[in-house]
Amino acid sequence: MKIAVAMSGGVDSSSAAALLKEQGHELIGFTMQLWNQRRNINVDENGDSLPSRCCSLDDVYDARRVAESLGIPFYVLNLEKDFEAAVVNPFVESYLNGETPIPCVACNSRLKFASLDRMAQSLGCDKVATGHYARIEHDAENNRYRLFRGANHWKDQTYFLWELTQDQLSRAYFPLGAMLKSEVRDIARDANLYVAEKQESQEICFVPDGKYSEFIDRFLAHENRADELPKAGDIVNTRGEKLNEHTGIHRYTIGQRRGLGIAHEKPLYVVQIERAKNQIIVGEKEELESMEFTAKGVNWVAFDEPNEPVRAGVKVRYRHDPAPATIYALPENRARIVFDEPQAAITPGQATVFYDGEETVGGGWIEKNQS
Repeated sequence: MKIAVAMSGGVDSSSAAALLKEQGHELIGFTMQLWNQRRNINVDENGDSLPSRCCSLDDVYDARRVAESLGIPFYVLNLEKDFEAAVVNPFVESYLNGETPIPCVACNSRLKFASLDRMAQSLGCDKVATGHYARIEHDAENNRYRLFRGANHWKDQTYFLWELTQDQLSRAYFPLGAMLKSEVRDIARDANLYVAEKQESQEICFVPDGKYSEFIDRFLAHENRADELPKAGDIVNTRGEKLNEHTGIHRYTIGQRRGLGIAHEKPLYVVQIERAKNQIIVGEKEELESMEFTAKGVNWVAFDEPNEPVRAGVKVRYRHDPAPATIYALPENRARIVFDEPQAAITPGQATVFYDGEETVGGGWIEKNQS
């Protein structure tokens, strides 16, 4: 096949390219320049640049070097403006609204894969390959592409891929889906790839130090939007009693325990963020638990929108084990999810993904939770 390969400069995408090359496919390598580091937003208090993690200019160089060693053509797509519009700005707005976003989902489906898919089709490619740990199978009887978890559940990345459409899944190819990380590194070593021992990035690419609120402070100041920063307000308990003051709702997330500055006989956690009242609401551990929530932007992967309730295992964050629940489809691509047992820290802005064993049934964006 003629395959467009997304090359991030990391070991996973590099090994995927090496594996496909060994299998005899015709490859075209692409990497995406996403975050404009020349804007000097990612600096510390001394004005020194913070170390880059994923999707940096160094990663572009690494991807080019791998492509050269494999002898395949290589192109760089400059998506800086699209990335800021589709990923960074929504990330900032979500925090300002009292949510805790996960930008990597939208980046993977709406920007990276969508852009590469369009480019691949224009070049006559049969498939778009990435280094994601996930599996795709075609159900010929129902003419449907089904998305399954990676064989290594700890590395499984279906949580970031549930927004892919049937059209996109028909061209997606994940050659590492059945592999362990150790096997992937062996592929890179056997191919003598420069990145074989490269460490993985664990943070959001445009926030290399993981300090999200400080990034938002710098970003809004750079954009002359500092007046949009949330003001100080009250930290209250679930009865509305003031316990302390906060320095801006964007500095807090559901489930947070540290940094509240409250002495209490039992540990207190952030259980709700009220943007309209500019309040952080805290409670004890049991008050952090919810039985149900609603989701928006729901995409059904395994089948079309169901008319009947769906039983599934539901994740409410990446490292959450799927918990048994019943899902009720609602109008306007929304859903109501009711768990069998209470779940902790269901956080607006995060993705939720539905599973039937190994299969990804669908997913959506957490909208609100109810006790």
